[in-house]
Amino acid sequence: MMNTCPKLLLASIAVAFLASKLTAPVFKQESLRGARVLVTGASTGIGEQMAYHYARFGAQIVLTARREKVLQQVAEKCGSLGAQKALYIAADMASDSDPDKVVEFALNSMGGIDYLVLNHIGPSPFSMWEGDVDHTRWLMKVNFHSYIQMAWRSLPWLEKSRGSLVVVSSLLGKMPSPFVAPYTATKFALNGFFGSLAHELAMKNSNVSISVCTLGLIDTDSAMEKVRGVTNVPAYPASDAALNIIMTGATRQSEMFYPWFTYIITVCKDLFPSITDYFIRNSYNYPNP
Repeated sequence: MMNTCPKLLLASIAVAFLASKLTAPVFKQESLRGARVLVTGASTGIGEQMAYHYARFGAQIVLTARREKVLQQVAEKCGSLGAQKALYIAADMASDSDPDKVVEFALNSMGGIDYLVLNHIGPSPFSMWEGDVDHTRWLMKVNFHSYIQMAWRSLPWLEKSRGSLVVVSSLLGKMPSPFVAPYTATKFALNGFFGSLAHELAMKNSNVSISVCTLGLIDTDSAMEKVRGVTNVPAYPASDAALNIIMTGATRQSEMFYPWFTYIITVCKDLFPSITDYFIRNSYNYPNP
């Protein structure tokens, strides 16, 4: 009897999650035609794939990342895919002024914002933490402070447009994992801040929706370069992850988990912490000392 209880509990959780997905609002791609979208981290990976999806749906897009030449190439492809407008602005999110500069550029270029999609991250080593406080401080500025800076600057405009704020987070923001302590800290911060902000906006009857998107391992070049040969955790396609993020924001859902079983993993972490910790530590090919 005792052995069946965890199985029944997990089955119940899976059924509840499936029911929530089946009753979720239906995504209508025509709702994005002409939508004014600002996507950060858009030169590669998930951000690049989101740009292409928005372009196919006929949106107006402003793209930002650090590398101007790559951004130009992505914007040109967006134009060929059907974007009504595809502009770009290079920016460094570690700068005090660039986050505001990007929002101002988007507002001036499109006359407003319907979707603010915060996706950028700074590079961080995949290794045990060796006390580099300066890097952790810098990464928090890029991965967290710039997010809240852009959100605050955009909120009045999103309020006017009944817009959506879409935050790309990670399973690592729900449960810690080795070798990514600074990165994990930034994602926990994002989840906490925007979860709290969502409550505050709801209490004020705001027109703005907040969607926090929790992703597992995605097959971007940067992620694969770090984990190849280190872990056996499966990676999932960036294009599919990007589409799920877009659909979540367009249907104004508060949370998204991709792939779907990441939701089960987060629940298991709370219900069976010792077992979950064991599997986390043993999912990496790290030599014992």
